[in-house]
Amino acid sequence: MSERKALLILHGKQALNEEVRAAVLAQREAGWELAVRLTWEAGDAARLVDEALAAGYPTLIAGGGDGTLRDVAEAMALSEMQASLVLLPLGTANDFARAAGVPLLPGEALALLDEPPRSIDLGEVDGQLFLNMATGGFGSKITANTSEDLKKLLGGAAYFLTGLTRFSEVHSAFGRFQGPDFSWEGEFLALGIGNGRQAGGGHLLCPQALVDDGLLDLCIVPAPQDMVGTLGTLLSGGILGLESVSVSARLPWVEVEAAEGLDINLDGEPLESRRLRFAARPGALRVHLPAGSPLLRS
Repeated sequence: MSERKALLILHGKQALNEEVRAAVLAQREAGWELAVRLTWEAGDAARLVDEALAAGYPTLIAGGGDGTLRDVAEAMALSEMQASLVLLPLGTANDFARAAGVPLLPGEALALLDEPPRSIDLGEVDGQLFLNMATGGFGSKITANTSEDLKKLLGGAAYFLTGLTRFSEVHSAFGRFQGPDFSWEGEFLALGIGNGRQAGGGHLLCPQALVDDGLLDLCIVPAPQDMVGTLGTLLSGGILGLESVSVSARLPWVEVEAAEGLDINLDGEPLESRRLRFAARPGALRVHLPAGSPLLRS
């Protein structure tokens, strides 16, 4: 099979996206044999990945929001085959793509087909893999409860606006965190465990995260006395203020325990448990990232 052959797994909502159509045609004119398949319902992305790998495609493209990118990345990593992945970010937040420097214009994103792939880590929890970040507490509820209509209208700012309207629902939880040479327990407001750097439409929870260091970045926001002030810092993306109130660490794994239960958002996928073990899976996937991507060590 030709090395210049790829299959685009495109979220069904993007089927009529003219920019995507033009970008695909441009790559075909540039010599790429590029096929397109659409998702319709849960499980389609994984099935299409399996079919593409069985057919021998050396490169896959994930076109959609953070959830679609996660689904494709997870299925490829679990297959343990050597195909590489191009990210075509088409969501509202596009948190991983933005942090990685992946262009948001479809034509520029697909041009990464000609960049050599790099091995990157994925995060793993409870048998699931994630590309970007696991968030818990207040931030995960905001992301899960932001309406699709609001996201279409305001983009990433929708998460900020939703957060401002939900102050009355905020409460802290008691948690225990344990990892290599790391231990912390107490009341916390929000939690980020990042392979990437940001979540919820641009909120930098793990600003130093790298995707090729074999580590996950942990950010715990302890419950403050000034609840409203700290939430304002979180929602406005004020990273200097966040760093002054948060507990951070870089770990190959971390166990999190919360008696009343954890509400986790895993790149858009909800997960609930009282005890979870997060771990980095080093070099789990080969991805075409821009030269000089901020998420790469070099």
